[in-house]
Order: sequence, then structure tokens, then C-alpha cells
Amino acid sequence: MLTFFAGLGTGLSLIIAIGAQNAFVLRQGLKKEHVFAVVIFCALSDALLIAMGVAGLGSLIQALPILLEIMRFGGAAYLIWFGLSALKRAIKPGVLSAQGGEAKKLWPTLITAFSLTYLNPHVYLDTVILLGSVANQFDPAQWLFAFGAMAGSLLWFFSLGYGARFLSKYVTRESFWRVLDGIIAFVMFSIALTLLFGL
Repeated sequence: MLTFFAGLGTGLSLIIAIGAQNAFVLRQGLKKEHVFAVVIFCALSDALLIAMGVAGLGSLIQALPILLEIMRFGGAAYLIWFGLSALKRAIKPGVLSAQGGEAKKLWPTLITAFSLTYLNPHVYLDTVILLGSVANQFDPAQWLFAFGAMAGSLLWFFSLGYGARFLSKYVTRESFWRVLDGIIAFVMFSIALTLLFGL
């Protein structure tokens, strides 16, 4: 069980940070829009990437750095586009009524979640390479460590997505969305700059 909790703690320490994926999950939670589908998608994606790392994909990625370079530029381009969208909303914010606004369809929402997850090289560095490498130090209990890290991801995304509902009373205020989207735009641009220039 100590190995499981080591994985849980390590996974949580890596995932609890302001990032593109977390900002998106938070926004979906506040809007109460496809929350379950988004948190399940993000948690399962992390579980898949962690499992691939334990199974040895991290070594392959390190041997073929061109893969990370492709993801780096593709991810930066997507983050800039997403940041510009958030900035546009911050300049001209909308509000949500008590009954909720017009919800986006599920597939475009999941495509955004997919892009923010799989086009971000930091995701591979944290899950596939770092968590995979650390888990394999616990051999022969590396999968127990991995399951702990996966549980941490599941716990975090559900807490973030559904915990955001406690702030839902503020969503009818234009100023709330102006500040939130401004922060999201800043996060997206910051991560994009980090990917491009290593700042």
C-alpha cells in the first residue's frame, strides 16, 4: 500500500498545477457543460499515458526526440489559438443564466480536451517519461505505483470539475467571466511561450 500511496502523491504533485488542461476542466465545471465526459476523458488519458510510460514508451520517446519537437510546435500553435479565443471572450464576456446558456455539443468539447491533452509535450514528460521512470524504480510493484498515480489523476479531475460548481453562483456576473477568461488566456500564452522558447 505504501507503493500505491507513493504513486498517488507523486501523481497529484505533478497534476495539481495551473495548466491548459486544468483551466479547461475548471471552465467546463463552472459552465456545468459535459463535466462528467471531460473529467473521465482527462483521467483515462492520464491513465493511458502512465501505463504506456511503465510499459516502456518513455524510452522510445527519449530515443526519438523529433516526436517531442513535433508535439512542441503543434501544441504551441493550438495553445495560442485557444488563448486568443479566451482573450476574445475576456474582452467581450458573456454570462450564464440560472437555466444555463446554449451548450456546445459533446464532440467539439472532447476534441478540445483531446488537443489540450495530447498536443502538450509537458503531458508526455510528466506522465510517460517521469511517472513511468519513477514507477519502474518500484519494480516488481511498479504497476501498484502506476495505479496510485492514476487514482490521483481521477481524484483531481473529479474534484476540479465538480468542485467548480461551488463557484457557480458567480457565473451570472460578466466580470467573473472576464477575469476567468483573462487568466485562462494568460496561462495558454505562457505555456505556449514556454514550449517555443523554453522560458
